[in-house]
Amino acid sequence: MRMVKYFLLAALTFGLVGLGGYQAEEKKDEKPKYTIKQVMKMAHGKDGLRNKVVEGTATKEEKEKLLELYTALRQNKPPRGDEKDWQERTTKLVKGAKDVVAGKEEGIKELPKPADCMACHSAHRGEKK
Repeated sequence: MRMVKYFLLAALTFGLVGLGGYQAEEKKDEKPKYTIKQVMKMAHGKDGLRNKVVEGTATKEEKEKLLELYTALRQNKPPRGDEKDWQERTTKLVKGAKDVVAGKEEGIKELPKPADCMACHSAHRGEKK
C-alpha cells in the first residue's frame, strides 16, 4: 500500500512539473501585445507615459499601462545587437515600472532618462524607414 502512495505522489509531481513547463513554453511563444515602435511612441513620445510618471502626474491606470508597455517591449526581439543586453535593459524597465505601480518611488530611478535612450538606440535600434 505504501508503494502505491509513493507511486501516485511521484506521478502527480511529474504531471504538475510537466504541465508547468508546457505553460511556461506557451507564454514564451506568445506574441507581444505591442511592437517596439508602438511602445516607443506611447511611452517615450512627446507626451509619453514615462514623462507623466517621472513628473508625478500619472494616474494609477497610466502607471499600469506603462508597465504593460515595458513588458511588451521586453517580449520583443531587438532589431539588432546582443539579445542578452536587450533583456538586461528591458528587465530594468519592467522592474522600475512594477515598483512604481507598487508605490515604491525608487522605481522611477529605473525608468530611462534621455541620455539612456541614446545608449539603447545605439545598441539595438534598427534602420529608420
